[in-house]
Amino acid sequence: MNSHLFPHIGKVIASTGSRHFPRMLHDLILTQLAVDATHITQLRVSCAGLTRRKISPVYTDSVVAMGAEQPAAQLHLTRRKDDVRYVLSVYRSHQSESFSPQERNMLQDFSSLLMPMVEKHITAIHPARQGTGPVAPENLGIETLHRRIQERLVQSGLTLSNRELEVCVGLLAGRTAPELAEHLALKVNTIESYLKRASIKLGISGRHSLLRWMYATDDSSSV
Repeated sequence: MNSHLFPHIGKVIASTGSRHFPRMLHDLILTQLAVDATHITQLRVSCAGLTRRKISPVYTDSVVAMGAEQPAAQLHLTRRKDDVRYVLSVYRSHQSESFSPQERNMLQDFSSLLMPMVEKHITAIHPARQGTGPVAPENLGIETLHRRIQERLVQSGLTLSNRELEVCVGLLAGRTAPELAEHLALKVNTIESYLKRASIKLGISGRHSLLRWMYATDDSSSV
């Protein structure tokens, strides 16, 4: 994973469940692939048939509207879990701007990162809004990260100290070591020390592989 992607990835993860997620995801895709629009769709298969739910609005950077009379070049990634299928679609405004085989392969490789994010976001925004009051959008992504890491720790039979867990969550949310140091009232070298300890316990090499570790048990597919 290219190091310049990490801040973008952190912003996407931290925006999970908020109205900012589709824009952050679109911007992340743009770092790798020129697209004019991004759609997120949820498909649910049941006895009653197929239910389609569009999750995000169209994000269009092009001044040319994508209309039915001028079909757009498009690529789709899918991820299925039980009876639910998550679909991430990217579009270009003109059919003449078709995606090359290299671009298709690149997006397919990128799917192992993108599709777990899409699933987590849709899962976060669709539970019934009952019980306690709504979680503030800026905190929802952090809580999602915290919960996901704890799930993986249980799966792996591993443990982290509270500080090690805080540092891992903060780094995955896109914060730098100096920002975490200020937030936690610690020194930068102390933050790096906690990260090193966590990396040793998890058997990873650093912050980039931490993201891969977090989604290690997730499967994805593309069409």
